Amino acid sequence: MGYQTIEVRKLTPCIGAEIFGVDLAKPLGNQAFQEVHDALMANLVIFFRDQQLSHEQHKAFGRRFGELHLHPTSTRGGEHPEVLVIKADENSKHIAGEEWHSDVSCDPEPPMGSILYMKELPPDGGGNTLFANMYRAYETLSAPIQKLCEGLTAVHDGAQVYGGRFGHTPKEGGFPRNEHPVVRTHPVTGRKALFVNENFTMHINELSPPESRAVLDFLFAHSTKPAFQVRFSWQPHSVAFWDNRAVQHIAMWDYFPQVRSGYRVTIKGDRPF
Repeated sequence: MGYQTIEVRKLTPCIGAEIFGVDLAKPLGNQAFQEVHDALMANLVIFFRDQQLSHEQHKAFGRRFGELHLHPTSTRGGEHPEVLVIKADENSKHIAGEEWHSDVSCDPEPPMGSILYMKELPPDGGGNTLFANMYRAYETLSAPIQKLCEGLTAVHDGAQVYGGRFGHTPKEGGFPRNEHPVVRTHPVTGRKALFVNENFTMHINELSPPESRAVLDFLFAHSTKPAFQVRFSWQPHSVAFWDNRAVQHIAMWDYFPQVRSGYRVTIKGDRPF
């Protein structure tokens, strides 16, 4: 794919690319926007180095791709309720993203994508994020298992994560809990992707509990094989933008008690089909 306004350097043949030649603090022109969008569709997660973003600039970049999502744990108060603080330090018992997941897959309309801007990193390294390609996870299943999975739906529940692990108090109506297909079709590319993850997916509706557990355990392990992954080594002021509809990710917590902190905005998506 040819690009006129940006440079795209693939990190692996399967997933991930670094983008050069764009300042995310400035409004994207139509050509630059289309090329960044195309690079995201082609590579599933894209990375930008040496960016300087205020909250307003961060949100403006996100809004170029759609309406911003409010996280289930957001207080909706303050000046920037759309900005989620991502921070771990010596007082942390858990960190955001410490298991493989697709962001807020428990929502009725899970996010289209997330944009994480990292400000402070551990001085001795660590804190990498790994991303895995869910197209490849689906495509490398045998035909009989593909056929089985395409007929299944699964329950995604936020209570075990937001309430159980992090101790947040649910808002009226409780934490999100929704059913989604085990295999979803991407609304832009038309490609099929696995859509289950160990963080939120509780059980498969059409199977007995032992069958559901066996199938989910297999899919969790299969979908995050190293062959489907890219590993991103953060630097201060780096940005990662991932397509939540076709990617899982996990954050490495290998730097305790050092600090790792940044900010994330998330873009609304649609109901998986």
